[in-house]
Amino acid sequence: MAEPQYRFRDDEPVGDPAVTVDSFGDQSNAAAVRIEPGDDARALLPHLERIRLVEVNFPVFGDGRGYSAARILREAGYQGELRAVGDVLVDQVAFLRRCGFDAFAPEVPLNPADAEAAFIRFDNVYQPTIDGRTPIWALRHG
Repeated sequence: MAEPQYRFRDDEPVGDPAVTVDSFGDQSNAAAVRIEPGDDARALLPHLERIRLVEVNFPVFGDGRGYSAARILREAGYQGELRAVGDVLVDQVAFLRRCGFDAFAPEVPLNPADAEAAFIRFDNVYQPTIDGRTPIWALRHG
């Protein structure tokens, strides 16, 4: 399990190993699951109450399916830790956070100053997401 470089939660980190989406339903004691590209996050929806950690793997920078997985889980009410792992770059962290990620464990550690700047870089946003920020078009048009 990848240790997070950044974690925006007050609870204790989950130390359990993450199992695959396919095997999660058969393991009644599993509390952590790892979503790979191509896995359907909706398969986890019946189990949200017992999941404490979801790792979403980004094997390459250009694979954005993990963003959708995060939104599906958060919009369904998942409250546990949602950790982006793999090829997570500083250019992505603000957008990942808007989709509901609250922990980041990149393969290559991010420069702390660059990451902190990325988290606060954009004053306005264009799309509504789970973070509750009002899109700029809605601000303009009331």
